[in-house]
Amino acid sequence: MSRRSPSFLIRQTKRLRARWQISPGLRNLGMAVSLFIGVLLVGTLGYWVFAGWPFLDALYMVVITIFGVGFGEVRPVHTPLLRWFTMLIILLGSAAVVGMVGALVQFVTEGEIKQVLESQRMNQKITQLQDHVIICGYGRMGQILAQRVQAAGLPFIVLDISEERIREATEHGYLAQLGNAEDEEILIWSGVQRARALATVLPDDALNVFITLTARGLNEGLTILARGEFPATERKLRLAGADHVVLPATIGAMRLAYLITHPATIDLLDRNDGSSTLNEMLNQISLRMEELLVPEDSPLIGRTVGDVEVRGERTFIVVALRREDGTLVDDPERDTVVHLGDTLIVVGHRRDMPRLVPNFTLRRQTQYRGARRG
Repeated sequence: MSRRSPSFLIRQTKRLRARWQISPGLRNLGMAVSLFIGVLLVGTLGYWVFAGWPFLDALYMVVITIFGVGFGEVRPVHTPLLRWFTMLIILLGSAAVVGMVGALVQFVTEGEIKQVLESQRMNQKITQLQDHVIICGYGRMGQILAQRVQAAGLPFIVLDISEERIREATEHGYLAQLGNAEDEEILIWSGVQRARALATVLPDDALNVFITLTARGLNEGLTILARGEFPATERKLRLAGADHVVLPATIGAMRLAYLITHPATIDLLDRNDGSSTLNEMLNQISLRMEELLVPEDSPLIGRTVGDVEVRGERTFIVVALRREDGTLVDDPERDTVVHLGDTLIVVGHRRDMPRLVPNFTLRRQTQYRGARRG
């Protein structure tokens, strides 16, 4: 039998404590009950073994002594040692009973039972997750990401080492678990092998690299998105297995530069507080973007991108093509051949888009209401 290292046992203890989120009230109740049982066993053994009393008499003596019911001694307590032992049982037993009652009152009044049941219910939901998203870190980026994923209707779970952030996530109705995403067993328990994507958005690049490396080793087909604080980290995240790397500082700087160099375009597309996504920007000019999967019965199999870019009131534009093996072709040429299983990312006018959709399976659709034309 292989021996477990002390570090392994420590990690196991931390993982179990994080999973069940043991509260102080529950711990106090457990300690009080343990003390009471211990006094009961020690007292019974003392009267039974050392004083030579029958077992039932010994147990009865301990019970009436602890609770002080005043029935009198079962057998004569005539030796000094036996009297000292009886006094010790009275003191320890009374302390155990008082502590147990106090812990039970705290447990009930603070809603500990409800918290335990809620924790178990959430654990059950997490173990049933399939094709979900794992969000590692519930800081500013994690909170925005959770809102967007929920709005998209995708199941997800939040992992964070901060009890306050986990409590905040659960208050929003999210599945959330206190735990370190660096821990392989935490990732396994959160369903990384069944997940569709993992996003690690911690402010520490080293932690993001480590989490990416661990997650990739557990699921080769997982889509991993990672945050990087410094441009030099992007290469490390890619080597660790990240499919996409987001550099918030770089994106912010590029947007600021665009605001300076293209103010008129931004005024047209960004008519709000400056937080528009690409899809919301397209909404301002009545466009619509869709991801279209080429099914088995599509008449466009073997045709070219130029054949897809039909003309209606305006032109459809194939901005990218993802092959079945995951290869992404940016700005494909018009003579690029379309194959079974390819996904075309198409931008077109919202009035013309319905003409194109019947030849494809709609993978993800984002529809825009667009501004009214005068």
